[in-house]
Amino acid sequence: MSDAALRAALAQDARRARLLWALLAGLIALFAVSILVGRYPQPGVLPWWRLAEDDLALRLVFNLRIPRLLAALLLGMTLSAAGLVLQSLFGNPLVEPGFLGVSQGAAFGAAFAIVFLSSTALVTQASAAAFALAGLGLSYALARRLRFGGWVLRLVLAGIAVSALFSAGVGLLKYIADPLTQLPEITFWLLGSLASITWPRLLNALPAVLAGLTILLLLRWRLNVLSLSEQTAFSLGSAPGRERLVLIVAAVVPTAAMIAISGIVGWIGLIVPHIARRIFNADTRFGMPAAILIGGIFAVACDNAARTLLAGEIPLGILTSLLGALIFLGLMTAQQIRARP
Repeated sequence: MSDAALRAALAQDARRARLLWALLAGLIALFAVSILVGRYPQPGVLPWWRLAEDDLALRLVFNLRIPRLLAALLLGMTLSAAGLVLQSLFGNPLVEPGFLGVSQGAAFGAAFAIVFLSSTALVTQASAAAFALAGLGLSYALARRLRFGGWVLRLVLAGIAVSALFSAGVGLLKYIADPLTQLPEITFWLLGSLASITWPRLLNALPAVLAGLTILLLLRWRLNVLSLSEQTAFSLGSAPGRERLVLIVAAVVPTAAMIAISGIVGWIGLIVPHIARRIFNADTRFGMPAAILIGGIFAVACDNAARTLLAGEIPLGILTSLLGALIFLGLMTAQQIRARP
């Protein structure tokens, strides 16, 4: 590489780094404002000085709003990072975090707990997480038994089959559920919501989320190599099979943990990686932290709308699906100009 090309590459990396810092500053500002947004004492923004004067407002902020906002933040970060990893590894821009049977497995686990075990938050969360991981395990085991196609194709086919099986199971559980009590609860969980988030529920998912995001950030350099063909990645000193498995597990486990406490929240893991690639190109050194930050901003903004737009709570999954679909249509129909920082 010539000196001029090297200087141009370094200057571009510096511009991307500044843009990442700008996204981080925007996320922090949004989070700070969101703490004061709500319906107490009336719909609008709570003046910060009221926290020192109103004990009820202080408890509402620290016991309800902050854990809920942190959950929205981690949900957006996790789904976006997982979506970027899976889209890169599978070479498919339509892959999302629940692609390997995780989302439908969690839905089946939650419905199973509501119908046969208990509808308490802890039991539902534990069952959803267990079946989400079971979905990943079944997809992996089935892919190993298939005898045609490459590993990526086999994993894709296995994930489709496992998701279909769990989806059928959810349909069966909804059919036999009590229509007056259990069926509405299953339906509301499937719509996705953070209304019931408390500190204990958030802390239960926190270790898996932090561990997964840390691994993905540390290995984002390898993701550029692993997105190449098997032979090319191997020639560059990579162990494609082992490293892909590590990245998939690091993406799916925190996704399962967050889905277990939030319900099914779609489109974040699909649309945010597209936005990150539009801004930072396909370089995952910057695309991964960008997807994490943009996903956090998107989820927090959607949750703010979910709890403030109407007198009643709007399920978060409805808003993320609506906005995500509109953004996706805009990206697909817009002139194909790649934005550069």
